[in-house]
Amino acid sequence: MTRVRLGVVGLGAMGSELLAVAAAHPEYDVRVAVDLDPAARARAADAHPGLVVTGSVGEVFSADLDAVYVATPPRTHADLSLRALEAGLAVFCEKPLAIDLDEGEAMAKAAVAAEAATGVNFALSDRAAVLEVERALRSGELGDPRSVEIRLAFPQWPRAFQADALWLDRREQGGFLREVFSHFAYLTDRLLGELTPVWRDVRRPADPDGAEVAATAVFEVGGVPVRLWAEAGSARPETYEWTLHGTDRSYRLTDWGDLAISTGDAWQPVEVTGERGSEHTRLTAFAAAVRREPAPNLATFADALRVQRVVEGLFGSAERRE
Repeated sequence: MTRVRLGVVGLGAMGSELLAVAAAHPEYDVRVAVDLDPAARARAADAHPGLVVTGSVGEVFSADLDAVYVATPPRTHADLSLRALEAGLAVFCEKPLAIDLDEGEAMAKAAVAAEAATGVNFALSDRAAVLEVERALRSGELGDPRSVEIRLAFPQWPRAFQADALWLDRREQGGFLREVFSHFAYLTDRLLGELTPVWRDVRRPADPDGAEVAATAVFEVGGVPVRLWAEAGSARPETYEWTLHGTDRSYRLTDWGDLAISTGDAWQPVEVTGERGSEHTRLTAFAAAVRREPAPNLATFADALRVQRVVEGLFGSAERRE
């Protein structure tokens, strides 16, 4: 098996994590990594002796590669991904796809024109719990879908592991709607179809440049209501909860991979077989896509563009300031 020659662009929390996973992955040959921050480069060089670590993005695009992983702040995704596609490279990108919708559409169109493999690192794209819900839905075990509920809470935003990513609490490209809700918008889109907005209320802090502190919204997909409730900065446990209610069974996903089921009574944990799903499994799927093999649980640029439309649609005249 020929290994995928990979370059990593961005060495923050996610870039460093995926670099470590790719470096240990049997299907990858990580050849170069880039970051503008000297401290980030030093950490990567210490952790991966022999890896070419540079501060020049140009060195990545001039290297002998098959693909790049883009882990930079969202406003740079379009430029870097388009440059990679023009260079004939496959692209694995962090979410959100982009901030500007025109840029997201350009990325999706360029991927089609280049006939290139693309992937977006949605954590729920290959979770074993998600695949079980998908199976139950397709087999009819759930009955008819009646509603979806999404509940997110962050006592601290940005979260502790993202403290160095200063852009995350800024309106321009940060916020929990782009960073976290996008995962659950993708999940709902994947299982039920594209979401249509019905109503929204997004609250911002007094700081005009600050990211949102609360959001409630209603969407619809195929007549099924999808309700979002999310909040940051209040004294409550960190919460990640997605629930699909059906006429026969309901399924609840919590903490990125724990699954419970209800038939009308108390929630009962479900033991899910198979790999949980991780950066390793998503890299495996991306390697298959680069080789032109099926990769059904890999989110593409086209998938991520639909999610971007939903998320960016939450920002607009319905916003309020606290």
